[in-house]
Amino acid sequence: MTERPLTAMIDPAAGPPDCAAYGRAGGWRGARAALRDMTPDAVIDVVTRSTLRGRGGAGFGTGQKWSFVPKEPAATRRKYLIANADEMEPGTFKDRLLMEGNPLQLIEGMIVAGYAIQAGHGVIFLRGEYHVALDRLTRAIADARATGWLGADILGSGFGFDIHVHTSGGRYICGEETALLTALEGKRAQPRSKPPFPQVGGLWGAPSVVNNVETLCNVPHIVANGAEWFRALGLGPDGGTKLYGISGRVRRPGTWELPMGTPLREIIEQHAGGMRDGYALRALLPGGASTAFLDAGQVDVAMEYGAVEKAGSRLGTGQAILLDDRTCPIGMLHNLEHFFAQESCGWCTPCRDGLPWVERLLAAIEDGSGAPEDLDRLADHARLLGPMGRTFCAHAPGAMAPLASGLRLFRADFEAHIHQRGCPLRQAA
Repeated sequence: MTERPLTAMIDPAAGPPDCAAYGRAGGWRGARAALRDMTPDAVIDVVTRSTLRGRGGAGFGTGQKWSFVPKEPAATRRKYLIANADEMEPGTFKDRLLMEGNPLQLIEGMIVAGYAIQAGHGVIFLRGEYHVALDRLTRAIADARATGWLGADILGSGFGFDIHVHTSGGRYICGEETALLTALEGKRAQPRSKPPFPQVGGLWGAPSVVNNVETLCNVPHIVANGAEWFRALGLGPDGGTKLYGISGRVRRPGTWELPMGTPLREIIEQHAGGMRDGYALRALLPGGASTAFLDAGQVDVAMEYGAVEKAGSRLGTGQAILLDDRTCPIGMLHNLEHFFAQESCGWCTPCRDGLPWVERLLAAIEDGSGAPEDLDRLADHARLLGPMGRTFCAHAPGAMAPLASGLRLFRADFEAHIHQRGCPLRQAA
């Protein structure tokens, strides 16, 4: 098996494989091993020992999450497995690569995960703008049904499982798992209070597990090759590979599958080709828009959960957004906070009212009407909205991560905007 298990069968020029080609390339090994030779608990155990953590941003242990689901067989209790393919985090595009390039890998991962938690129903909650992914997933699901990989009594195991695709109405909050479940039920996408957690009372009150696309795509390879194999792929305490992405003024923006723990400098300089001529790296968001800024002096950090947290941010989705020395950091922050403000579900007051206030303050500073005391107001918002537990979900804390770190790293830029009545870079241009 290749050391690039997620992207090994992805050939953009040839298109995704059908079931037969997928099998010839090594696919279905994990599903066969699970359904023919393993109990559901054994599948959960090997995934737990592999140290696979959620690749959607939270980094929760996948096997541990599955272990919370009640143990009744699929035939006697309704349960659901949901693939979170909403992927609306700014700067993140890894799941689209997997679904467009090899949708059967996701389907196989869902079959194995469904068997592990004994769920008979699978749903792919897909971002509405992913039209190519929708077409390819729909075709792959039909092919899997026609060849016996979906439906009743798969491989004569007595386990039945089927999948359908649900396209999102287009709200960022649907990436939060309980808001996703509420949207699936046909209601306004708003987070739910916990407990009960989805693993006990989720979709229509039934036990449900929500996993990210990249997370599920790892599962068949772990079952087929073993926990030790997966752990050995990583360079540090976190096992496996990771899809890392770079956007910004680099020579080759994109996404690459690399060992978990690959240094950020290697991703930027070797894989993304370094900064374009005439641009220098100033700072970056290492894991998407809802992570804290790291400065250019921190590019040697290993891209793994613990190391990035120690550096003062989060690994998040592993998709870094780079800020260069010719882009205004205040303008970048204003753009981010505009997104977060318009994507608030409006359920709790600090997020509903606080984020638009932050956006207005940043807009005033950017257009030259800001005042020195605005910096104190922004710092108050970062302090009050940032910690987890003060809002109904993690939306506002995620929005405050770039703001709080930006106030620290770009203080001189904020002050220059206020004293010069506008953006110095724009005035110079």
